[in-house]
Amino acid sequence: MGEDAGMPPNSKAAKTRTTFLCQDCGHTSPKWDGRCPGCGAWGTYVEFSESKRPAVGATAMARRVGGPMLAPLVTVLPLGDQPGGDELRTGLGMPELDRLLGGGIVAGSVMLLAGDPGIGKSTLLLQAAARIANAGGKVLYVSGEESGAQVRMRASRIGAEAPSLLFAGETNVESVVALLESERPKLVIIDSIQTLYLEGTASGAGSVAQVRDSAQVLLGWAKTSGVPLFLAGHVTKDGNIAGPRVLEHMVDVVLYMDGDEMGSYRMLRCTKNRFGSTNDVALLEMSGDGLSEVSDPSAALIAERQRAVPGSAVIVTLEGSRPLLSEVQALTNMSTFSPPRRTANGVDFNRMAMISAVLTRRCSLSLGNQDIMVNVPGGLKVNEPASDLGLALAMASSYLDVALDPDTVLLGEVGLNGEIRRIPQIERRLTEAVRHGFKTAVVPKNSASQVGDVPGLRVLGVDSLRQAMAECGLGHVPVKRR
Repeated sequence: MGEDAGMPPNSKAAKTRTTFLCQDCGHTSPKWDGRCPGCGAWGTYVEFSESKRPAVGATAMARRVGGPMLAPLVTVLPLGDQPGGDELRTGLGMPELDRLLGGGIVAGSVMLLAGDPGIGKSTLLLQAAARIANAGGKVLYVSGEESGAQVRMRASRIGAEAPSLLFAGETNVESVVALLESERPKLVIIDSIQTLYLEGTASGAGSVAQVRDSAQVLLGWAKTSGVPLFLAGHVTKDGNIAGPRVLEHMVDVVLYMDGDEMGSYRMLRCTKNRFGSTNDVALLEMSGDGLSEVSDPSAALIAERQRAVPGSAVIVTLEGSRPLLSEVQALTNMSTFSPPRRTANGVDFNRMAMISAVLTRRCSLSLGNQDIMVNVPGGLKVNEPASDLGLALAMASSYLDVALDPDTVLLGEVGLNGEIRRIPQIERRLTEAVRHGFKTAVVPKNSASQVGDVPGLRVLGVDSLRQAMAECGLGHVPVKRR
């Protein structure tokens, strides 16, 4: 008889197998495919190894002919008897962050905070941990990237020290869970998920399999214990969250912090929230004392703009449900290169190229030999079509060397035929413009007919880019010799 004789089939050592996982949708396949059958994306499969787990549960029991079946272990309750409501939320003591989360953190929720290195993720998490700890709750900060001395230095600098704020430098998931079971904190922070590893996963820390399996274990603990959990996450060079895309599907909330590292402002965006609105934004300012909240982002974003200078326009963009005033700057100059240079910072490059083509073709502005630079100050990224009109008139203003009225806001989508198309939530945008003292708004004609009269604001409806230029004093300006 062989050495395996008489041994149950599941007692053999687990083997490893190679699997391919799509980083966009999380679809797994036993073989590599150029195109993912789940989401249709090309070149998104990555290879990883994982242990073959033996078959257990009802399927394995059913293989015993005539054998007893296991009783269900899940307790079933009516949906109305399940716990719920805002009473499960805990405020962090940071109004803008609490608003972004929908009113506070929910018991048992798992939140993922991602951003570029050095952008301020650890600082924000440490500040949130200190607020909970100072309110009397025990907080456990687990770091796999920094030592306790490094974290303490940061805490001392930003005033985030508290007696009930505990620290652990650990990367083994089993040890972390054992620590959580013994300490039973009110809030857990893991910095970062890419540094953790699970003993049973046959790959290194930060790999697709390790990130997925480690997050699954921590997610299960948070749901069963009812303790909220913050995960810090790295991003790739393309700005996407590192690791498998399934990580974003597993967590309850996804926050993304971005901004100019050389500047002081940071944009905190909520791209997923199972307990509140999504695509919302909060503006934070970095200083020597940490991150402080900016209660009026519009005022901060346009505070340093110069009035009555060519190439400057003011728009009202929507970040989620929040209207934000922002300046769009454009600079055109005779090119010494062939082809001319085009630079876009804060706006979509393809949209800028489209608008410059419309200005050339429909408005007789010869931009084909011009270098064009567009910038949105303050680190804000404007992606919605409602900013098209402001972008177009900023470019025309720079080319014609004529300043726009500094008390005018520009709203509208520009089509390829030069038409100005309607935009959503025009009333909310105009209310924000009135609140900051603007006197005139140039908007699509169809949108102007919807809002009617706005107290304190002159609303001009236009149906073409040429008409908008005429209303803003750019219609019959002779072009200066370049």
